Amino acid sequence: MAKSIQQTLTRALLIVLKPLVRVLLRNGIAYGNFAELAKKTYTDVAFESFAPPGKKQTVSQASALTGLTRKETKRLREMQWPESAGNERRYNRAVRVISGWVNDPLFHDADGRPAPLPLEGQAGSFAALVKKYSGDITPRAMLAVLQSAASVELTEQGVRLVQHAYLPGNDPAEKLAILGVDSAELMATIDHNLLADPSQRRFQRKVSNTRVRADALPAFRKLSASKSQALLEELDAWLSEHEVAATDDDTSGRYVSLGIYFFERGPDEEDE
Repeated sequence: MAKSIQQTLTRALLIVLKPLVRVLLRNGIAYGNFAELAKKTYTDVAFESFAPPGKKQTVSQASALTGLTRKETKRLREMQWPESAGNERRYNRAVRVISGWVNDPLFHDADGRPAPLPLEGQAGSFAALVKKYSGDITPRAMLAVLQSAASVELTEQGVRLVQHAYLPGNDPAEKLAILGVDSAELMATIDHNLLADPSQRRFQRKVSNTRVRADALPAFRKLSASKSQALLEELDAWLSEHEVAATDDDTSGRYVSLGIYFFERGPDEEDE
């Protein structure tokens, strides 16, 4: 049984690694860099998640668990991760700004829709929106991020919301930040569902079909994008209504996300 699980997991690992390695090679990350990061991750996870019950993890125990030498384990444990949180923060803050614009009545017009906002002002302005939903990033910096993604445009009336979603535009680093954030969340959900009681499993579903006509694909892309966007906006509004109050302890809030993706493979393309 254990051998069968390891064989299945090995196959799954190869499937996961193929698209990841394509991204790494395309962006100049050679095998040596990846191997070092993999060893560092093994070490950190051994310390963070696999300590003996009621005890503190040790270098010797982590070394035995990971298969690395004690010297290597100690070195890796002391090594600092490269600083890369800036892109993730910008991504999350841009998402929050658009969500606030879509859901907060303070930034709506008379019809309850996201209003064009004057760039500056104490209330009902783009500057007020950014201050409320993105922390310490400046309005001009957020405007540049959202303009790059074609999420907003600057008009005579002020800043206008063009699309109710944030997708990084011309910044490759911003796009690659999503690789870490979104892929990790999906993998963590799968990991949770492998161990959780059936009543505690998290939602994880997809639809697929291997016999879709090629001429029907453009219509399905349009249909799936439209319905997915509508669903995400509805769920985003629900989450906004159930946020902790501004006066509550910041630690009382929980982070929640739900993602939808589209995948397509041609008849001559091999399985991952």
